[in-house]
Amino acid sequence: MTALKSHSAQKREPAITSITMRIPSSTRDLIDSAAASLGKTRTEFMLDSARRQAVDVLLDRRVFNLDEAASEAFAQLLAEPVAPNHALRKLMRQDAPWQ
Repeated sequence: MTALKSHSAQKREPAITSITMRIPSSTRDLIDSAAASLGKTRTEFMLDSARRQAVDVLLDRRVFNLDEAASEAFAQLLAEPVAPNHALRKLMRQDAPWQ
């Protein structure tokens, strides 16, 4: 399964906080129409959309461009295994921010 679970596969977490927004009624109507077309409530639609956007933003921050020399140096580092250490073990135990 992908990093983003399908709507039906997501476990419902109990609500522990709320978000209040003031938006134009035309925007609310647009969101309601889109939610209804998917058989979702406004809250489900907005939460799914915001979560998906948050994951995309975080993933985009993990993509970087390198020139040819830097790319080769980076590939070389990836080819050489890192000796296990405390910081690496800690990092590998952490969940991705969207999990």
